[in-house]
Amino acid sequence: MSGSGVVAAQLRVGTAPSSLVLNAVRMGGPSVRDQVAARTGLSVATVNRQVVALAATGLVNERPDLHEGRGVGRPKVPITLDRDRFCVAGMHVGARRTTLVIADLGGRTLYSHAIATQDLAGVSADAAVERLCEQLAELAARFSGRRLLWVGAALGGAVDPETGVVDHPILGWRDQKLGPTLYAALGVPVSVSEHVQAMAAAELLLGGEVVPHGAALFFYARETVGMAMIINDQVHQPTRGAGSIAALPVVPGPLHSEPVAPLQSVIGSAALKAAAERRGTAPDDRALVDARAGALGQAVAAMRDVINPDSIIVAGQAFTDHPRGLAPVQARFDAATTTHWPLEIAPTRFGLHVTEAAPVAVALAAVYADPLTVVGAAD
Repeated sequence: MSGSGVVAAQLRVGTAPSSLVLNAVRMGGPSVRDQVAARTGLSVATVNRQVVALAATGLVNERPDLHEGRGVGRPKVPITLDRDRFCVAGMHVGARRTTLVIADLGGRTLYSHAIATQDLAGVSADAAVERLCEQLAELAARFSGRRLLWVGAALGGAVDPETGVVDHPILGWRDQKLGPTLYAALGVPVSVSEHVQAMAAAELLLGGEVVPHGAALFFYARETVGMAMIINDQVHQPTRGAGSIAALPVVPGPLHSEPVAPLQSVIGSAALKAAAERRGTAPDDRALVDARAGALGQAVAAMRDVINPDSIIVAGQAFTDHPRGLAPVQARFDAATTTHWPLEIAPTRFGLHVTEAAPVAVALAAVYADPLTVVGAAD
């Protein structure tokens, strides 16, 4: 960890023995050592050593009260995740709403608080960052009975994961030291991630089971649009920062005056309102929401044809606000794709709470990857 307290986010499934055992217990529920060994491929002896170490740090509990069999000895005593001893803090800075959240070791939200990002418009970028970090610290202080292990932050725009310095063009933030400021306010390590990559990490790490080996595309569309990739249990984080699909050309129909337009220009609420004013209708006019669904389906199909993933996951109100859900997106996707095997677009498992889960996943990714070191460093 640097002197700034910032640690580059590693959005992946951990492979260390302690990580494998902790993940097997948190995802599998109460488990005896034989079951953990079967899930992880580790020997029972290795599992036993890791359980002893994890229990000593308070990450897991041995629960003899859950033992129902006739066997004797500790190997038959179920192990559970300790959800009461630790917590992590998270911040998602969105174009319209910023979410502050405290979560337990399993990723369950203990408390969250939403702030209208526009309320920060009247202050300088420096003051806005300071205010948000102070508010998250105040929220974490309400859970003083738990040990805070890590802070995760996620936002659109440019993120330097090594330094925690960010740009947020919509908010007018430039070279803001979000990571170091969070560290100064909360006093524990901080990781900062691009928000769509963080959402993909939530899908990978907190969705109840690990995404199958292979490749998955994760699309997000609300006021902004973005895409991330999960490849073999790891969110791809390009060395030079996240790419952009904002300029991907789509056929916008009534959403734009041109026959072809950039995707970013037709998916937000401003685009719907402008189109509605031109047509003299409401923003939820069927022709407009159908056009947006069609543009999204076309964009997803274009990226599918380039990458040919095993699965596609989508999130954000631009996808979900249509009265018929994802059906119109899927129909346009099916018509536009040139890869001739069927693929069903799946919604995120977190629904409207995906922006809440994203920074939590950034924080917990560090804990899950090396739990004994993280908790040992916090002692």
